[in-house]
Amino acid sequence: MVPVTRNFRPLGNPVTDIRNIEQLAMEYRVPLEDVLLIAINLYGISSDQDRHRARVAVRLISEPSVPWQVIVPLNAQESPFELSGEDLVIQGRLIGHVERIDADEAVGGYFRDGGRAATLNPNARSRCTGCAFCPNTLEAAADPRLAEDRALDELFAALVEQHPRRSLAELAEVTVSTGCFEREQAAVEHLVALRAACSRHRISARIGFLTSVIRSGEAFEQIAADVAPFVLRLTAECFTRRDLMLKASKATLLVEQMPDLLALARRAGLDTSYTYIVGLDSLPTMTEGIDALAPHITEFPNFQVYQAHNSIMAGLRAPAADDLAFYLEARRAIETSVGPTGLRPVAWECYRPLWYFTFGDEALITDTVAGSAR
Repeated sequence: MVPVTRNFRPLGNPVTDIRNIEQLAMEYRVPLEDVLLIAINLYGISSDQDRHRARVAVRLISEPSVPWQVIVPLNAQESPFELSGEDLVIQGRLIGHVERIDADEAVGGYFRDGGRAATLNPNARSRCTGCAFCPNTLEAAADPRLAEDRALDELFAALVEQHPRRSLAELAEVTVSTGCFEREQAAVEHLVALRAACSRHRISARIGFLTSVIRSGEAFEQIAADVAPFVLRLTAECFTRRDLMLKASKATLLVEQMPDLLALARRAGLDTSYTYIVGLDSLPTMTEGIDALAPHITEFPNFQVYQAHNSIMAGLRAPAADDLAFYLEARRAIETSVGPTGLRPVAWECYRPLWYFTFGDEALITDTVAGSAR
């Protein structure tokens, strides 16, 4: 494992040349494919499509057996990556092919991991005041109220029709994503109702929940009794400027409270993880925070590359976080911190990860299209 460089000094300029990317890949001992995909997430894609954000299936020509799904802006005019027809190029050099482009719409539910995992959006996003870094409000189509307001039984019935094999019995995890539960009791009541609906549809999958509002031992005990198997995916997001970055239901959770909160969930017998946006904190602050959380997680956290979709969002970045080297340094730091736990990133759990083909010196299994926990 390459040791983390705590006193990171950025290159100073965003990547504009494939030779810079190749140089960074060698310097950090990271596969070129990983660096390319991280860079695509960071800089987006320039194209003739005026979309703030889209789901894009990319297959790199150097590793054509593995397709990757990313969510990126397609109107990033300053990006070095350009979409020409189905060809993805950087400065005239072909690096991959785009096989599919879909609008990034929030539907009531969708599948990941080849149909073995499902994400549910049970609350309309328009009810969420949102966080400063969240791009969801940029898309007018990102709030299908009718789909999200359906009863759980109706939602599951609709999902059966969408499933690749018309069966929900093989689901291993059902993740509740939309963060619109402002009170702990409302969140717990929804989880209990969801488990009951799962049982009616013969779904025994683990339920995952992205949240910051469940905080009491009593709530975790109820979840253990009435909802488990369950994984708490704490929406940590960032460790600094939380009152500026986050809506109140997240911001009121103090950074120093996070390790105890995860430990409380573990004592109730629940699995634990968290979400974190790389690029909002300085590297030393990020490293300190993830070091504190590492002993209390049972699943690899969801580390996401921060995407700035406009000048205001760009202004939220930590210093030097517009530099690709920042994210390779963050990757190295996280490997050093989380690596000893034995936990490893799972390809389909994140659309904006820092890992694709390797984690440190280890090869990762990548046999499905990546999919988001969001």
